[in-house]
Parts: sequence; structure tokens; C-alpha cells
Amino acid sequence: MALSPKGRRGYAAGALALTAALTLSACGSDTGSGGSGTTSASATSAGAAAGAKLVQPGKLTVCTNIPYEPFQFKDSSGKIVGFDVDIVDLAAKKLGVTQNIVDIDFAVIKSGAAMSAGKCDVAAAGMTITPERAQNITFSEPYFDATQALMAKKGTGAKTLDDIKAKNLKLGAQASTTGLDYVKKQGLNPTEYADSAKELLALQAGQADVIVQDLPVVLTWLKKPEVAAKFEMIGSLDTGEQYGIGLKKDADPVLLKAINDEITKAKQDGTYEKIYVKWFGKKPGELG
Repeated sequence: MALSPKGRRGYAAGALALTAALTLSACGSDTGSGGSGTTSASATSAGAAAGAKLVQPGKLTVCTNIPYEPFQFKDSSGKIVGFDVDIVDLAAKKLGVTQNIVDIDFAVIKSGAAMSAGKCDVAAAGMTITPERAQNITFSEPYFDATQALMAKKGTGAKTLDDIKAKNLKLGAQASTTGLDYVKKQGLNPTEYADSAKELLALQAGQADVIVQDLPVVLTWLKKPEVAAKFEMIGSLDTGEQYGIGLKKDADPVLLKAINDEITKAKQDGTYEKIYVKWFGKKPGELG
């Protein structure tokens, strides 16, 4: 597995990981939604037969951080859906269990604390593989090639990070993300927002002139007429990122193999392309 030097959401020191692990019970809620349906006795039996060591029998417990549309978000019925949900569901079905999604702080996920403390079996949160994260997390094979984008109110005249500097525009970024890390390395000092929804609200409220966010997220926002009427994507940042499913360090080999096998199989038999088109409206390699 090749590790990309960059990623969506950033590095956490060991102290943060320990602190986060000790405070996991206060970090989020078990949604009990997402995945392929209700747990049955046969599903539990199948999961046991598969030999995977799971936090909860009969369930593949998945930590994520919502909203992050189209990767994971709540639909109109309140169910958590998205690209990541569908990808993980392939492994859940392979194991004969159901997917159970837990919504928690991204900082707790990216540090590896959520998995090491037994809060979840895996993390699927639009999380890019980085060497720093790999110190505390075992990653699956990459399942998504990603990059960053700049979104701004119309009429700024900016196209690049240099333009943002020259025009003294207010830049916003999501906290704990690699988009934030990237623009900081380019000499900018953006305002940080707790999640993608708050970042978009800041742009809409005029607290930021430009924001940096993953390209698929920006493209999804711009599909909404009320957003597209006032805002536009002004540029992309080719950061060469790849997302991976996260497991605890030195993960259960049976679980890791099931995830990797299903990612590989889906890419070979056309399932991956179907899921991709479902959520992005384009085939792999055509996005952006």
C-alpha cells in the first residue's frame, strides 16, 4: 500500500490520542443507522464463522464524522448514507454482519484513539492515508483518489492561493483536515471551523471569502441551486490524496483482509463504478 504524503484531516500527537481515548464516551452518539438492515441470528453466526473479531457481535461498528456529503451524511429520513457507507457495507455483507455507524469527533478518529479504545471496528470518514496517521492506524487499500478545491463567493477575482494572499481575502478551512495543513504550508492562516457544514455556513454568512475543502464535497454543495447562485469553485489543489478505511494499529488480519478483498473485488466486477456514479454522477477518473 503506497502512502500519500497528504490527506484530508491531520496528524495527532500521542498525548491527544491518549486523552481522546479516555474521553471517548463523551465524544458522540451511536446512531444505529446505515448499512444493510437489522441484525439477525444467521448474520451473527456468519460473522462468527468468518472469524473476524468485532466490537459488537453481528455488527461491523463504523466510526465517522457527519455531515460530510456525499461520503457520509443523513438523508431526509435521518438515515446515514453516502459513498463511504456503501463501500463499508460491502465488507459487512462479506462478513455476514450489519453495519452500525457511530458519529464522533474527527480528531478522535484521525488519532486512532476511536479504534484502539474499542469504540469501533473501523473508521470510514473520508480519511486520507498519511505516514503520520499510519503510525497509529492500520489502513486498508486506498478506495478513493481525492484532491482539494477552493470555493468562493462570486466576483472575488481570485483563482489561486497567491491571489487570496494578494487580495487579502478571508480564507476558511475545516479544523483537523489536510486541506487546512496544505494552505498553512503555503503561508496562509485560515480561520478554522469544526466541520464542513459550519465551514459552508461561514462562507454563506460572509465570515470567509474563500474556503478550502475536498473537491467532491465542493461539487456536491454546488449542485444546490441556492449555493450555486452565489458561490463558485475558483480552483483546485492537486494534493495527490487517497482515502483509506482505518482500523486499529496491528488490526485483526481477518477483518483487514475482508475489507481489502471487497475493495479489490468491487473495482474488478463493476460494483465500485456503480457506487461511484451513484454518489458523484461521474465515473472514476472523471470527477472535477
